[in-house]
Amino acid sequence: MDLVFFGSGAFGLPTLEALAGAHRVAGVVTQPDRPAGRGKSLAPTPIGTWAAAHLAGVPMWKPERVNAPDVLSEIRDISADVWVVIAFGQKLSAALLDGRFAINLHASLLPRWRGAAPINAAILAGDERTGNSVIALAERMDAGLVLGQSTRPIEPEQTAGDLHDLLAADGPALVMQVLDDKAAGKLDAREQDESKVTIAPKLSAADRWVDFREPAPNCRRRIHGLTPWPGVSVQAGSARLKLSRVEVVDVQAEPDQVGTLVDAAKGIVACGGASGLRLIEVQPEGKRAMSWEDYARGHQPAVGTKFDGGRAPC
Repeated sequence: MDLVFFGSGAFGLPTLEALAGAHRVAGVVTQPDRPAGRGKSLAPTPIGTWAAAHLAGVPMWKPERVNAPDVLSEIRDISADVWVVIAFGQKLSAALLDGRFAINLHASLLPRWRGAAPINAAILAGDERTGNSVIALAERMDAGLVLGQSTRPIEPEQTAGDLHDLLAADGPALVMQVLDDKAAGKLDAREQDESKVTIAPKLSAADRWVDFREPAPNCRRRIHGLTPWPGVSVQAGSARLKLSRVEVVDVQAEPDQVGTLVDAAKGIVACGGASGLRLIEVQPEGKRAMSWEDYARGHQPAVGTKFDGGRAPC
């Protein structure tokens, strides 16, 4: 098939690579170059970088507004059988989509977790399974007909970053299957059950808290669900730490020990419900991520150190 690919984030890279090997990419649309790094020099999106290196001669657009009349006209002039949209970052208007077969790869089992942060939301909610959905683009965000789905379990040790990469790697097979079904005339398009819709809102720096009064499994889900971004940051005595990876352990602690370090060598913090977290990986402010053992060796935190997760008592 001839296709136009709309994407910006790294989530769509494996699928673009697979599509470029099996079909003809007639055009790529991505977000404009943005300031990045300490020098704030302009940098292309992951999709823009890959396309420039591997799709020589293929037209590429980097519009601030993809629905602007001049941009819309140029893209619609490209002859293509399908438009594939993955983590693009702008909503495609009805005028742009009119008469086009356009599909979107979304990182959840729709209708669960429509919205901006479905991977994070699945971990935060304690879902045991998640997956990808390929849908037909619709006027309402993530509400289109479901054309195919894949599933995978969510393991306790997985962060949102881990799950992002796994789901991204699952994407090509699912998208290719939908395109094969389209070519064979056997697409199975299913409406989403609106009664089962849940929303995954956009995250922000204000979400970096954790409440150690909650049972440890809840705290683990929050830390892993927000890693790598926006991350969970705590005040540990005089140090500011980002918690990246943790493990739930049994702890017999007194109520006044909740939120404190009860085993300095192993990095165990007491939580509510007679449970605790073993800190596996932390990142001191302004420094690289490291194991708890390395951090403890250099900083020698004491038993009883208070870990303030940044959420005031209700």
